[in-house]
Amino acid sequence: MPEGRTNPERRDTAASQVVEHVRREIEAGRLGPGARLPPERELARQMGVSRPSLRSGLRTLHAMGIITSRRGAGTFIVEGPPRLGKAPLEFLAALHGFTLEQMYEARRMLEVGAAGLAAERASGEQLAAMADEITGMFVALDQPQLFLRHDLDFHRAVAAGSGNPILAAIIGALAEIIWETGRIRVQGLSLRESAEAHHRIYKAIRARSAERARREMAAHLQHARGEQVAQRPGAGRPPAAPR
Repeated sequence: MPEGRTNPERRDTAASQVVEHVRREIEAGRLGPGARLPPERELARQMGVSRPSLRSGLRTLHAMGIITSRRGAGTFIVEGPPRLGKAPLEFLAALHGFTLEQMYEARRMLEVGAAGLAAERASGEQLAAMADEITGMFVALDQPQLFLRHDLDFHRAVAAGSGNPILAAIIGALAEIIWETGRIRVQGLSLRESAEAHHRIYKAIRARSAERARREMAAHLQHARGEQVAQRPGAGRPPAAPR
């Protein structure tokens, strides 16, 4: 077979080898959050792959949210709260035609429970992070895109407060997809109402009232879903009546 036809297959196999190597290193404890990977030349030599294959594998790891690059510093294993790379979910959304209604349904199933857990488990530091995002929302009432970033980070903070890193990663990835793909649309007049809804969620969590936190989160997501679907005709089925 001509070399030009075999190289892509070999490169794909070698790229998978890179991903598998990094996974094994993490599982063995030799790489952890914040760890710096060796320079490309050394890493390629260690793995016995070409540098193009190495770069292909590193791109896959970056899309998965496993590594991050810092200009002039190198490539590192991500640190901080766990995050799922949004690229795989973006592809699934495009391939299977996820609707806005389906995304909000998934968020409701996950985030209502996470809010209840946060009321029971959130640390003082996590509560402070939520409070900071609430403040940011009120400050950004006339800056919709900045407001939405604080909105997203508030939901991340609540998910982190659940104490369940799996929930936190999934919720963060899903919320990021909705935000990044432009599915969220807001009108200036609704921002204050949204900020106040988030504040009610925060107060319930701070009061350690799991039942009220779940109720406030459910009401907020139900209202947000109705607004977004109404603003995007055809994006999903009409919102169901509140249960």
